[in-house]
Amino acid sequence: MQEDILCIGSVLWDVIGRSASHMRAGSDVPGRITRVPGGVAMNIAMTLRRFGMKPVLLTAIGRDAEGDGLVAEAKRMGLDTAFAYRSEDLPTDVYMAIEGANGLIAAIADAHSLEAADDKILKPLFDGRLATEMTPYGGVVALDGNLTTDLLSRISQSAVFSAADLRIAPASPGKANRLLALSTHPRATFYVNKEEAGLLCQTEFEDAATAAGRLVSSGVRRALVTDGGKTAAEMTAGQEIITAEPPEVMVTRVTGAGDTFMAAHIAHEMAGADRQTALRQALQAAANYVAGETPL
Repeated sequence: MQEDILCIGSVLWDVIGRSASHMRAGSDVPGRITRVPGGVAMNIAMTLRRFGMKPVLLTAIGRDAEGDGLVAEAKRMGLDTAFAYRSEDLPTDVYMAIEGANGLIAAIADAHSLEAADDKILKPLFDGRLATEMTPYGGVVALDGNLTTDLLSRISQSAVFSAADLRIAPASPGKANRLLALSTHPRATFYVNKEEAGLLCQTEFEDAATAAGRLVSSGVRRALVTDGGKTAAEMTAGQEIITAEPPEVMVTRVTGAGDTFMAAHIAHEMAGADRQTALRQALQAAANYVAGETPL
């Protein structure tokens, strides 16, 4: 399958416990527990596929039962894992989260196998299957912050990525600072929430527009900042900042909402949408997802 976009990063199983009750530390409530394909790169790829695109995954997946099941699910959804690094000795990664009526309560991302695989996941970009250092990859790349800081730094300096349209997500607030290695890449776009923007800039922001402006003034070429149900913003160096309001919906899930926003924004831009339309449509896609209107 000829790729439309490369999705580089975490592909794992999401184990999510959801309850309709408000929760706090120590809560023990009834709910539902699901296991579905997840990880930032996987979530982005699944959304892109729903928009009719052909994403290719560069990731680490164990040669265990969990990994075989994950690859089978990816194939069923029309996702290309042919270039994924399949490790004999590293287990398939997993993410676990608890969500209540008041949002995400807690989560743990075990992406140690992806981190241990390091640059083995990028081999197809260096050996000629997708690119080489002499023939850099010139398409769109969705990159997630589950990669190590060292690998992200090497990516920022690599000739292979010098011509790529890099779309970057931090994976979580706890990993936001890993993106600093890519903050001055001349072809990078950051997709972050307001909290993550604050961590990158070592401050707190009142709104998404201020956060986007600060990221760009600090050297990021382009930044999209979301703020839950409040105004989102996009700013590109040398252009006016734009904003849009997300639709009001009943929140039924939150894990994967940011990845859905990012993927929808990429899809609409690649289809020719202008900045304002792409931002508005991405917010609509994320709203549909958190409202439970998008299939898992």
